[in-house]
Amino acid sequence: MWPFSATCQSKARLIGKTIVITGANSGIGKETARDLYRRGARVILACRNIEKAQAAVEELKKTPPSKPDREQFKGEPGELVICKLNLCSLKSVRECAKKLAASEAKIHVLINNAGVMMCPHERTEDGYELQLQSNHLGHFLLTMLLLPKMRDSAPGCRVINVSSMAHIRGRMYFDDINLDKSYTPLRAYQQSKLANVLFTKELARKLEESEIKGITSYSLHPGVIATELGRHLDNSFFPGTRFLFSLFRPFIKTPELGAQTNIHCACDEEAGKETGLYYKECRVSAPASNADNLEDAERLWMESLKLVSLPQEKKLTDLLRAIESQELA
Repeated sequence: MWPFSATCQSKARLIGKTIVITGANSGIGKETARDLYRRGARVILACRNIEKAQAAVEELKKTPPSKPDREQFKGEPGELVICKLNLCSLKSVRECAKKLAASEAKIHVLINNAGVMMCPHERTEDGYELQLQSNHLGHFLLTMLLLPKMRDSAPGCRVINVSSMAHIRGRMYFDDINLDKSYTPLRAYQQSKLANVLFTKELARKLEESEIKGITSYSLHPGVIATELGRHLDNSFFPGTRFLFSLFRPFIKTPELGAQTNIHCACDEEAGKETGLYYKECRVSAPASNADNLEDAERLWMESLKLVSLPQEKKLTDLLRAIESQELA
């Protein structure tokens, strides 16, 4: 276990808060759900596999965090709810958003956590490169469709995009967004993780520009974690890569430790005063210079609107009005 992992120090109770976490049936998503549920929040597990999500709910109810006596866990836990979500299907994303908008009186926190890493070249049913859609486009659409509900739930609302230090070597291939000409599993992953950081920054800018108050955005690197995210490593590099990766297990975070920056961004009081920033080890960190490219951030925003078939409105207020009036969810 990595000995230098920071842990979230917030003692906040989250009674009355509704939190949506994608990919919450395993890994750091599940551990994030465990913590926030024990703080009293209504936690919605947005997952592709309903059976696994149901098993996760039962386990989360039975097993508390590793240090259950902490102040933030004193009191009754919240609720656990399941909503089907397949990020590789924009139809599924729309159905999930529509269901949540109808069933939830408020949505306070959206944690875009689910993702895939360095998988073989594959297209989704919508025709997009798998990592791009699963890690960015699906979450972009989900966020846009839930923003009207979050705007009406403000203040105290947060959008959290789980990125990776892999964004450091990433670049946006706008002229070949699906990487048909130059696909490698690593290149596609790096592009998708850079997109997470750029999206976070542009969302913060759009919210401020539109004078929509009470919603903040965050991107983060959770650390190198022992989860199933790396299940494609053998196919992406060479047989035995996962075994070599396992040799470094003493220096790899557990899912519980990997969830700490998620939790920090979701409930820390000081983090609630910040927006558009990048975090690691529960503190603000400087992203790579390529993630500070405002032109790329704006171009990615407009390109993403087009790819997920949302109106290409430059002003966020106009976009949200169009989403509501056309019932695009």
